[in-house]
Amino acid sequence: MSADDGPRPSDDYRPSDGERGRRSRSDGGDGERTESMGPLRRIATANDGPLLILRETALSVGAVVVIGLLLFAISGVWPPMVAVESGSMEPHMHKGDLVFITDTGRFVPDTAREGTGVVTQDVARETGYWKFGAYGSVIVYDDPGDAGPPVIHRARFWVDEGENWYDRANPEYVSASSCAEMRNCPAPHAGFVTKGDANAQYDQVNGISDPVKPEWIVGIARVRIPYLGWVRLGVSGVVLDATPEVATDVTPSVVEAAATRPSPPGKSTPTPTPMPRAVGLAGS
Repeated sequence: MSADDGPRPSDDYRPSDGERGRRSRSDGGDGERTESMGPLRRIATANDGPLLILRETALSVGAVVVIGLLLFAISGVWPPMVAVESGSMEPHMHKGDLVFITDTGRFVPDTAREGTGVVTQDVARETGYWKFGAYGSVIVYDDPGDAGPPVIHRARFWVDEGENWYDRANPEYVSASSCAEMRNCPAPHAGFVTKGDANAQYDQVNGISDPVKPEWIVGIARVRIPYLGWVRLGVSGVVLDATPEVATDVTPSVVEAAATRPSPPGKSTPTPTPMPRAVGLAGS
């Protein structure tokens, strides 16, 4: 035995608590170190197995939530996107488009009608306000008297309560020879006259809606993303061609009957969810 070896411990020697702790830490394997980690650290450092799946799922959900909250902060509307389910706004919007909308109080142009955020087409022609291939704001509105889904159409002009607006209407978009023969004339209340870009008549003439009150407006369309709306439409099971057809070359009484007949099976009113809402382009 060399001088450096020191005396041999006696047979009744017992290591102290400190020595046992040091030996345990030096001899312990990866399993013991893993057990000493907190649950969050174990999830954060996992390289495989259920903990890795849990971490990646949580990150994906978190990213979606952050993006949704950011869009809501910008738009002021929840949900901030709608899916187009028919073609009455073609060629400027198509079935399956996803449209980002904002509250009427966001990004209001100077030429918008006061308190609405909407620039009607007649005003837009004078001021140059251009949106989605034509003059005037495209709005999403929900007529409480209609059981169908919301409608996304262009605001054409404003009418006051009791106004005879026959002479202001484009003759191509009406099927009557006077106000007395035209639906919603005189105007039953103040509101917007609207029309789908691909439709033959105003919504207020073919029975899709009464003049659109400002409080009926869900949002104003800002950006169109092609094709992404098909995901929402597929998830919701919407029948894409379920909006009612409206006669355009018959007498007003027949137009009214056609417009008020029950909606075909499969047409439903979407409920607010974190997913984009399905918007019905009525009358396509």
